[in-house]
Amino acid sequence: MQVRRIDLSHVVEPGMPMFPGLPSPVVTALVAREDSRRFYAGGTSFLLTFVTMPGNTGTYMDAPFHRFAGGDDLPDLPLERLAHVPAVVVRVNEPADRPVAGVDTFRPLGGQLQGRAVLVATGWDRHWGEPRYIERNPYLTAEAARFLRDEGVALVGIDSANIDDMADRTRPVHTILLEAGIPIVENLTGLTTLPERGAFLHAAPVKVRGGAAFPVRAYAVLLE
Repeated sequence: MQVRRIDLSHVVEPGMPMFPGLPSPVVTALVAREDSRRFYAGGTSFLLTFVTMPGNTGTYMDAPFHRFAGGDDLPDLPLERLAHVPAVVVRVNEPADRPVAGVDTFRPLGGQLQGRAVLVATGWDRHWGEPRYIERNPYLTAEAARFLRDEGVALVGIDSANIDDMADRTRPVHTILLEAGIPIVENLTGLTTLPERGAFLHAAPVKVRGGAAFPVRAYAVLLE
């Protein structure tokens, strides 16, 4: 048996696409290589960096604490929801100008989603960096979110800027899933390359107390 790993994350870097109103990451040298040489011998040097960025940067996870003050924060998320989680990839391709995942998208999978990471593949990551990526983001409906909650999913991810319609300021999908303790991963990429079944998702954020949301190095593991 061979193991294949597929990266599902965007690169975090200065000047990258961001949610409207959020600043881009800043990466600076806390200790430059040249300056570090005085602490070591034999030409040894290191680079120490200082990174400033919003938690909602790149491919990131929303913990329940992002929406609810009493919800689980990043350090509280159980690893069984974050690491080697069996994934179900749900493809949403129509309409091509703005795919929307309603409850009928998921209803045929009823009874098969308990403890699964549901990854909604719309192909919208092809517009990463373009204005339309933000302006017409694919999303789930509230009814779809309630269905996934009731199915007992472990996690829900999407290759879009937001799992909610960003024109809806009540954010019903975030509210429904996070209230149920189901973390959300947004800005995934490469989901359309995955099989519908057989992959395992890894998407663990750093355990930042009070962070609420934080980037993840999301990837899929395929056993072939």
